[in-house]
This record gives sequence, C-alpha cells and structure tokens, in this order.
Amino acid sequence: MAAYKGYEPVIGVEVHCELKTASKVFCSCSAAFGNAPNTACCPVCMGLPGALPQLNAEAVRLTIQAGLALHCDIRRTAWFDRKNYFYPDLPKGYQITQNDTPFCTGGYVTIYNKEEKRIHLQRIHLEEDAGKLLHRDGVTCMDYNRCGVGLIEIVTEPELSDPAEVKEYLTGLRQILLFAGVSDCRMNEGSMRCEVNLSVRPVGSTTRGVRCEIKNIGSIQFAAKAAEEEFHRQADILAAGGVIEQETRRFNENTGKTETMRKKESAVDYRYFTEPNIPPVHLSEAYIEKIQRQMPKSVAAWREELHNMYGLNAEDAALVMQTPNIVQFYTEAAAKTKYPKLAANLLIGEVIPQIKEGDPVPVQAGHLAEAADLLGDGEVNSTVAKQLVGRALRGESPAAVAKAEGLFRIRDEESLLPLVKDAIAADPRSVGDFLKGKTAAKKRLLGGVIRQSGGRADPAITEALLDRELALLSDED
Repeated sequence: MAAYKGYEPVIGVEVHCELKTASKVFCSCSAAFGNAPNTACCPVCMGLPGALPQLNAEAVRLTIQAGLALHCDIRRTAWFDRKNYFYPDLPKGYQITQNDTPFCTGGYVTIYNKEEKRIHLQRIHLEEDAGKLLHRDGVTCMDYNRCGVGLIEIVTEPELSDPAEVKEYLTGLRQILLFAGVSDCRMNEGSMRCEVNLSVRPVGSTTRGVRCEIKNIGSIQFAAKAAEEEFHRQADILAAGGVIEQETRRFNENTGKTETMRKKESAVDYRYFTEPNIPPVHLSEAYIEKIQRQMPKSVAAWREELHNMYGLNAEDAALVMQTPNIVQFYTEAAAKTKYPKLAANLLIGEVIPQIKEGDPVPVQAGHLAEAADLLGDGEVNSTVAKQLVGRALRGESPAAVAKAEGLFRIRDEESLLPLVKDAIAADPRSVGDFLKGKTAAKKRLLGGVIRQSGGRADPAITEALLDRELALLSDED
C-alpha cells in the first residue's frame, strides 16, 4: 500500500475460531449454532457456585490439528489460566484461557499478494467463548448459548503492511482451517471473527507507534476496510500534530469508520492466574504423531493434485478449492469424465454460484461428468452444456435431456446443407461482399446458419459446407 501523509501501517491480526466440536470445551452442553436463546446452558458454563469444568479432549485434539496445519511448534505440557474481567456476556466474571502456556507457538501462513510472503504466528491457544449481546429497541438481551464454546485464538506477529495483505492472510488462514477440519469458519454465524491491531510510523522507521485494536470484525472484506480506515485515521491525527491514544475500537459497517469502544486495558488489568480446577495437560509424542498421521489432505497437497492430475491453473484451482466438499466433489466428477478441465469450467461457472456456504454441492458428480463429456466430444455446444448443467441441478441427466429434447449438435451434411443454402439466399449482400474479396463477410453467413439451427449446427462442418457453396458461386462468376 502506498504511504499516506508520510506514514505506513504496521498490522497484526487476531482470529477467534470456534472449534467443530459437538459439545462445549468445559461442559457437555451443545455447541451447535442456532439453538433457541439460553437453552444450551448449564451451571458450568454459567459459572454457578460448585460447578467444576471438565476439559473436552476433542477440543484439545482440534487445537493441535490446527497447530500442525499451520506449521506450529506443539507444547508438550500446558495449562489454563483465568482472565478476569466484568462484562454482561461473561456471567462467570472470568474467561478460562491460556496465557503463559499456549498449546501452539510459532508457525506461519503464506500469502501471495504481490509476491510470496510468510506471515508468522506468535501463538494459538485454546479458550472458551463468551455469550452474545442482542441490542433491540433500546434494551440489551443476553444469549448465553455461546458461553463455553471452544475456540482457538490465532495471533500473528505485526508483519502485515497493507490492508490487502490482511485480506490475503485471512482468506488463506480460513482455507487452511477449513481443510484441516478444525472449524466450519462461518463468519456469518460468528464461528470465525477477527481483530485488527494497527499502529502507524513514519515511512522508513523501525519504531512502532501506539497500537489500537479493532474488535469483532465479521467479514474478511470488512477487516481490510477497517485496517485501511484506521490507518488513515491515525495518520491524519499524527500529521496534524496530535497523539494516538491506545484504545479498543469497533468498525461501523454502515459508516465505514472505526469508533471508540473503550480505552485499552493492559494485561495486568486482567489479573491472570492459573485456573485451579483444571490440571496441566501433558501431550505425548505418540499422541501428536497420531494426529499428524490422521490429518486431512492439506491445501498445498490439493493444489498440487489439481495441477498435476487435472491440469488446472492456479486461478481455477483456487476457485475449485473454496471448500473441502467442493474440491472433493470435483475430483469425483473429474474421475468420471474424459475432460476434467471442462468439468472444472462448468463447475466454476454454473454450479459454485448456486452453492450456499456450508451446503453440499447440489448436483451429482456423474451428471457434471456427462455434461463435460458431451461438450468435449462436440456433441453439444457450450451454451447447451451450460443449460444441461442447469437441468442437472434439478436432478436430471444431461445425456438423457439432450437425447429427449434433440439438443445434440447437427453434424450431418444432409441436415446442414439446406440451412447453408437458405443463409446464402437470405443474405445476398454478404455473398456479394465475399465474392469481392471481403472474407469477413463469411462470418455473417456462418452466423446466419448457426442462428437458423438454434445454435446446434457444428461450426467446423458448417464452415466447410459454406466454403464449398461459395466456391461454386465464385466459379459461376
């Protein structure tokens, strides 16, 4: 990003990602999204006296799985801490988290903005989520279903230097977590949320400025916009001779501006101490190695397979790899067709736009393969192939539809010759232009035949017939 008023941004990102577990991290309440308000709560997640937490082993496994997918070092012994603060969405008055001993340290995400760049991670730790505040008609309602849902917090080093890099990083991180099977990462449901930490400094300086944190951003696009807006806000203040105050801010999606929430707390304000009700967690080498062996196929491995086995370029591979279920569907369809690249084109153009986030692919792999084969074999043109995929979205077989409705290309000369002669008779001006040496006129005649056939005339055979008939006319002259 270009400098602004002589300043440049220094950006770090924190991502909170809810884990894909059936129950919460310290109790057996449902962690599913969409339960009626305050129906997935119990004395443990509400912090009632005498209620004791019990660690969810699956949450630990998924945390380690995330760390391995992100090239982290895995700590062999870790424990939990209490982060103390008062807010209405936290009925216990504290959050169980990991302060001193996160399960995962280091690691990186590779981004490809203008050039390849590694964004290094500080840590990944496991903690519990807070509840949700609903502001309606001047009152605030509390839904505590989310209290205690397990989430991981992924913290970068302050190495991002451009809002576009923020977008690239979050997109890449989300894809890695999806393919690792760690989370569904549905930002519209709040299972992935991010915070942008940003300061500015004079161009060329190595000293960081005062950092402000923009909390609870609900989309990747808004995260990039929030970073850009906050960069300009801070640079404007410094350029005018002002001082940046450390604070927590929010991004207003309606105004496109960041707004003050509260003056920033420091770590000492949280009064961290070791969680007394959960013993230290010891991870053996055998346990970590088992998780490593059972890891799903990585993003990099999928990308390599799509390129080497199916010939997809980087752009098409990225579109096919939007979610694990889409790429798995594609490879199933590609195995059934002679034309995997055509299958990818039809999937990208006609099917993926119809898929809602989290839903299965709404067409059978065999039907997509049928459409690709019909197109690749020249049995139908691209327009008809797209129409057949549309019918496949309704559960119909492309081959059966093409046969029943006569959608195959017209390829026999006996059927095409009358159409060619009709086109010549209907457009004497183009014929005359062609005979005078204006070869482009033939395209108009060819287009007339294609239109008469409803787009079904085979272009190559039609053009050969047209050349023959025009040659006969030229001989007559």
